[in-house]
Amino acid sequence: MVNILFDCPNIEDFVSELSPYFKKGDKVAVIAFSFYDDYVYDPQSWERLFGPGGNCYVETVEGLRPYGIDEKDICFINYFSDTKERARRVVEEADVVYFTGGLPDRMMDRIRDFELEDTLKKFDGVVIGYSAGAVIQLDEYHLYPDGDYSDFGYYEGLGYVSGFGHEVHYEFKPEQDESIRRFLSERGLTTYVTHTRLGGLVVENGTVKTIGKVDIYNP
Repeated sequence: MVNILFDCPNIEDFVSELSPYFKKGDKVAVIAFSFYDDYVYDPQSWERLFGPGGNCYVETVEGLRPYGIDEKDICFINYFSDTKERARRVVEEADVVYFTGGLPDRMMDRIRDFELEDTLKKFDGVVIGYSAGAVIQLDEYHLYPDGDYSDFGYYEGLGYVSGFGHEVHYEFKPEQDESIRRFLSERGLTTYVTHTRLGGLVVENGTVKTIGKVDIYNP
């Protein structure tokens, strides 16, 4: 398995670094479960974001296009209209699983609602995600207080990768620095800090490779 943990969806900016992990004809299952409840709440609002022409749809398709992946080979799993059986089949038949950004804890809730957690954990291809879709790949991730979360906290992820922390969207904010210090103190693990839109990580065979602007903090 290869795990790609990026800060933002702009993977088209890193084709030279990421192209070895994709090929023309790859089938991509997009787990579009990280949306905000007050913004996406029914099939119509889901389509506005993840359907053809929607912002998340366009950024996903355009991000993968430089890697030779055709739009017809990208399947978005619809939380409101897909069945659990179809979602499981889409993941099982995929070469790539793609996790969108948003709220990682709500994404985990919806994955469990769909009884998809075991299927995802058994997946052995390329896993890519940005923001929420990056940290959810860890066995445990942390979040700092911001507009979405009132307190620092630890959360359970899917457990594809472990043994380090990942702080996304770094912009030199004091609360981010405090979050990094707290994680280092409490968990004693190396922390990779990706600057907004400037890079990410590739984890292959237990080895972490940084791409772009990534700071590394050791306990």
